[in-house]
Amino acid sequence: MYNKLGLSVYVSTFDTQMDMLEKFKGSGYYVFTSFHIQEEFNDTYLTKSKQMCNWLKEMGFQIIADVSPKTLSIFEKDSIIGFAKEMSIDVLRLDYGFTEEEILHVAKYYPISFNASTDDVSVAKKILEMGTEVFALHNFYPRPETGLDDHFFNHMNTKLQEAGIKALAFIPGDETKRAPIHEGLPTLEKHRSIPPYIAYLDLAINFGVDGIFVGDVKISDQQSNLISGYLKDGIISIPVDFPQGYSYLYNGVFTIRVDSPRAIMRLQESREYSCNGEKQQPYNCVERTIGSITMDNIKYGRYSGEIQIVREALAQDERVNVIGNIKPEYLRIMNCVKNTKKIRFVK
Repeated sequence: MYNKLGLSVYVSTFDTQMDMLEKFKGSGYYVFTSFHIQEEFNDTYLTKSKQMCNWLKEMGFQIIADVSPKTLSIFEKDSIIGFAKEMSIDVLRLDYGFTEEEILHVAKYYPISFNASTDDVSVAKKILEMGTEVFALHNFYPRPETGLDDHFFNHMNTKLQEAGIKALAFIPGDETKRAPIHEGLPTLEKHRSIPPYIAYLDLAINFGVDGIFVGDVKISDQQSNLISGYLKDGIISIPVDFPQGYSYLYNGVFTIRVDSPRAIMRLQESREYSCNGEKQQPYNCVERTIGSITMDNIKYGRYSGEIQIVREALAQDERVNVIGNIKPEYLRIMNCVKNTKKIRFVK
């Protein structure tokens, strides 16, 4: 679950998700699903649920399933353990309705996930003492304005992680949003309308979340590739626009200097340009807006060639060329880029 992207799969949308899921065949990714969504129930629900789980296991996915006492009633089962075995479930997220005794019994056989918004972690601690892995999965919030705020989210995660419980959360998709509201399924409200890649980085870097799932039906190849790239090498790819004269900077990897101030990020490797006396003539010396990528020109003497990324708006300076910009929809990525970390400029 760690250092991997989690996905969400629903019985009602599974047929439309298969093409996306096939791209992650053999990845070992976790998929979240729920077996007590009222609006999904119909005459074919039981059969489709079983077919879905069988297919997911054949593709190499691991299943974390949201279940409740209602699940047993729907599937006409008398044991959640028996149900989990039949459906090839790997982790059970126990929703409200199970007694402490029932939870502790299930924990003898399966890793357990709780609702992360619970105030009582005493049962989870007992499960940890049994040697069973415990997760706390935050809800996603379909209705705009109902997602969690940073303060509550961070407070709950700190409490959980201090107790040894791994915190999991959701980011929205961007290609197909889930019905009936179609406005994203994030845990944090601020993530609802931003690229999934930035939401992922925010949860992983700024909040230290242990596992991250796409809540919606589909995530685009572009966004999943950006996330996969970060998971592979830890380098944050930043989508930018450069004019032709500076296109050589695409795919270049740079380190943010440890002493970069709040207003700008100084790119450590670009000092090589200035040390070699790179003669950058004045060009596009305009106001430096947030997200501008700049290069000092010859009027800055030995600094000529040094590259910066602007975090706070700065005035025009005849010694500084504006050579590119972070794409507008990715400006929030700067909140995820810390001093000493590596970045890569991408188209």
